[in-house]
Amino acid sequence: MQPKPSNASAVTMAVQMLPIDANPQGQVHGGTIMKLVDTAAAVAAHRHARSMVVTARIDEMSFLAPVEVGDLVTLRASVNAVWNTSMEVGVRVETENLLTGEVRHTASAFLVLVAVDENRKPHAVPPLDPATPEDQRRMSEAQARRMHRLTSRR
Repeated sequence: MQPKPSNASAVTMAVQMLPIDANPQGQVHGGTIMKLVDTAAAVAAHRHARSMVVTARIDEMSFLAPVEVGDLVTLRASVNAVWNTSMEVGVRVETENLLTGEVRHTASAFLVLVAVDENRKPHAVPPLDPATPEDQRRMSEAQARRMHRLTSRR
């Protein structure tokens, strides 16, 4: 299989938060943000694998600032590393107050997704081509997280 650069599968999604997304205090539910993170990660993994994918793990979900009703939430997802059938995707969430223009880093997460065939069996995916020093750094850090995940499972 031909290696693919991470920018070939990167995705940016933007969604304005509405009252249905929030608690009675007007802050968006963490679960709403988590669902958006999972969706953005899945799109990046779909683009890389060009097949169906399933989420196997969410690591390091960190909420750094609240999200208010009316804010624009922007998610940036890209494949950090690829193994045989699985991929780590990093997602960065930023929130923009559309009235003031203030942008905050709101959340970050690392997800592991697995490519599956029509029978939902894992299958091989193309390797990742770390084309830039930033891609190489992200791949190296993803490898370290994978080693930690594997050793913690034992």
